[in-house]
Amino acid sequence: MRQRPSPVERVPPHLYFVVSAVFHYLGPAFAVLLFARVDVLGVAWLRIASAALIFAAWRRPWRFFARLDHDARLLIVQWGLVLAVMNGCFYEAIDRLPLGTVAAIEFLPVIVLAAFGARIVRNAVALALAVAGVYLLTDVQLSGEPLGIALAAANAVLFALYIVLAHRVARHPGIAGIDGLAAAMLVAALAITPAAGWQVVPVLGDPIALLAGVGVGVCSSVIPYVTDQLAMARLARATYALMVALLPATATVIGIVVLTQIPTAAEAAGVALVVAGVGLHREPDPSRAPPRVAGNRSPPVPAAATDG
Repeated sequence: MRQRPSPVERVPPHLYFVVSAVFHYLGPAFAVLLFARVDVLGVAWLRIASAALIFAAWRRPWRFFARLDHDARLLIVQWGLVLAVMNGCFYEAIDRLPLGTVAAIEFLPVIVLAAFGARIVRNAVALALAVAGVYLLTDVQLSGEPLGIALAAANAVLFALYIVLAHRVARHPGIAGIDGLAAAMLVAALAITPAAGWQVVPVLGDPIALLAGVGVGVCSSVIPYVTDQLAMARLARATYALMVALLPATATVIGIVVLTQIPTAAEAAGVALVVAGVGLHREPDPSRAPPRVAGNRSPPVPAAATDG
C-alpha cells in the first residue's frame, strides 16, 4: 500500500520557494539597522552565527554529522564554506554597489544552470522571458568601484555553487536536507569567525544590534534556506534556478506593499515577463528520457539522488 504524503509533502514545492523569496527580502530590513552599528563583515557573522545557534538548538547537527560517511561529510563541509564566503562577499558588495546591480550580477551564473536544463523549446522560451524580465527589473549599470564589481561577481559564482550543493544535499539519500543544512551552517559559522567575529565585539553590549542580528539570521538564513531544501527535494535543479528569477520581482512587489514604492512601466513589464517565464516552464517528462543501453550492469541511480 502506498504511503500517504506527509503534511510537508502536500504543500506544492513552488509555494516553499515563494516563502523563501519573501523572507529573502525581509532580512535586509534588519541589516539596514545593523549597518549603522556593525561593520559589514560583522553583519555577515551575526547572520550566520545566529542561524547556526538556532539550528544547533533545533537539530543537534553534530550527532547527525558523526553518522555520515566521508563523501557526505565532504559535501556538507563544502556547502558550509560556500555559505560563509558567499555571505561575506554579498554584504561587502552591497556596501559598495546598488543592490539592484548586485542582484543582476548574481543572476547571471544562475542563467547558465537554468539553460542546461531547458531541454525543450517551451522551457528555452521561458528562460528567455525570465532573462528579459530580470534585465528590465535591475537596469544593470556596470560602473563604479571595481572591487565592488569583483565582489559581486564572486558572490554570483558562489550563489550558483550554493544552488548546486544545496540541491545535492536535498536529494542525497543519506542526508536529511534540513539536518544537512544545520550541519553546514555550523561549518559556515566556524569558517567566518576568524575573519569577521572580531567586528561584533564592540556591540556585544548593544541589545538592539544583537536582536537585529538574530532577525537577519532568521529572515535571511533560517527560513529561506529551510524552505529552499523543502523545494529542492522535489524540484529539478534547472527549475529552481529559473525560479530564482522571481527574486527581483518579489522585491518589487514587497516594495509596493510595504514601502509604497510604485514601479515604473519598465519595472512592471519586467515583473510580467518573469512571471510569464516561470509560468511557462514545465518539468521535463521523465518517461521520455532515453532508454538505458542494453548490457549496462551499473546499478540505476535512485531518483532522489539525482541533481535534476
